Amino acid sequence: MKKAFLLLTAIFTMLSCKHEEKPKEVDLSNSIFQLDSTWEDQNGQKIKLAELNGKILVIAMIYTECKTACPMLTNEMRNIERSIGNYDPAQVRLVLVSIDPKTDTPEKMKAYLKLNNFEGEQWLFLRSDDESTREFANVLSVKYKKISPMDFSHSNIITVFSKYGELAYQKAGLSNDIKDVAEEVKEQIKKS
Repeated sequence: MKKAFLLLTAIFTMLSCKHEEKPKEVDLSNSIFQLDSTWEDQNGQKIKLAELNGKILVIAMIYTECKTACPMLTNEMRNIERSIGNYDPAQVRLVLVSIDPKTDTPEKMKAYLKLNNFEGEQWLFLRSDDESTREFANVLSVKYKKISPMDFSHSNIITVFSKYGELAYQKAGLSNDIKDVAEEVKEQIKKS
């Protein structure tokens, strides 16, 4: 009887104690937060990608003068945000990255966000120098090439990164089917 009492006491103690899980060991060697480039946002603020550590990122590379694919990518980004549903804007960043940093000034980027009704801290438009932009595009497997003074040929890719900056999902091509992207973002939010 004494053994049974001790066993029950031990089980009760184990069940009533909160066991804290160890934090996940994260290998940041594959993280975009390791890139050392400096970026400028739509407000003219300089940032490093590492400052976005802890945020789930949804990224599309565009340029503001684009009249064909970029408006479609922009619309997909809007639909992704809508499809996520209720979320904490402090957890997620919807990021547009300029492939035309010479033309896309902070004023143009800010006007582009306003034109598309992208409001709130979750929306970020970034530009950097040509070398950093090319490096970032290579990480995302985005190809682009200037084909005239005002136009670029470019890949149409939306990328989701975990809060650790690890590639979680990519959608290539222009289709309004953003369901899988939104589901991945929701999954990343659950993991946070």
